[in-house]
Amino acid sequence: MLADALGDPSGPLAGAGAPPHDFYFTRAAYSGYGGYQGWFVDYPKADRQFLIGLRRLTSLNSYEYENAVLLTDPDLGRFPFLYAVEVGFMHMTDEEVLGLRRYLHAGGFLVVDDFWGSSQWANFAYEIGRVLPGRPIEEVPLDHPVFRSVYRIERIVQVPNVGAGIRGGPTWERDGRVPMVRGIFDDDRRLMVLVNWNTDLGDAWEWAENPRYPLPYSTYAYRMGINFIVYAMTH
Repeated sequence: MLADALGDPSGPLAGAGAPPHDFYFTRAAYSGYGGYQGWFVDYPKADRQFLIGLRRLTSLNSYEYENAVLLTDPDLGRFPFLYAVEVGFMHMTDEEVLGLRRYLHAGGFLVVDDFWGSSQWANFAYEIGRVLPGRPIEEVPLDHPVFRSVYRIERIVQVPNVGAGIRGGPTWERDGRVPMVRGIFDDDRRLMVLVNWNTDLGDAWEWAENPRYPLPYSTYAYRMGINFIVYAMTH
């Protein structure tokens, strides 16, 4: 079962006694086709590595460990920021769809990362359409506050997986040659879902300490992630 894949999490939901924090890096645990646990990719190292940078570069009182939460968990709404990867293989149950819809309508912010090409896009578009039917997926312009909340992002960079990054390329996978950032807005133009397509920010976080992994990619990925979190915490 999906819940069994979480094992014995060290996050705040695992046990009383963990001190309260202002922010928890929360990863969405969802069902995939054929039982594939795509949400688990780069977990927990990418989450922990990113939190090291977040705690060093901001004054946000953030929990230092991973926090994977099921979409059906009634405590999901405690966390304003939610991160999901490998959504090209996502296949949510009806209960997960309802849980994510409630989360987003209540003010939650979903960041999607690490999926590539037209076929994976088609699957994600179908799945998120079940969650937010009738809501268009739009391009997010670079003058949007999400790109200005801490760092000023001037262009969208394609971040490759670790192997390609160390080899010097290619940066793309499948037919995903152009990196894009798209989003879904509510009626008041609050950004509910931010979609990083044809890029892999998580690998740049996970391998930032590797001297062979290019620094420009990890620097960009950290800046993007910090912007996303500050936007989520202030909107």
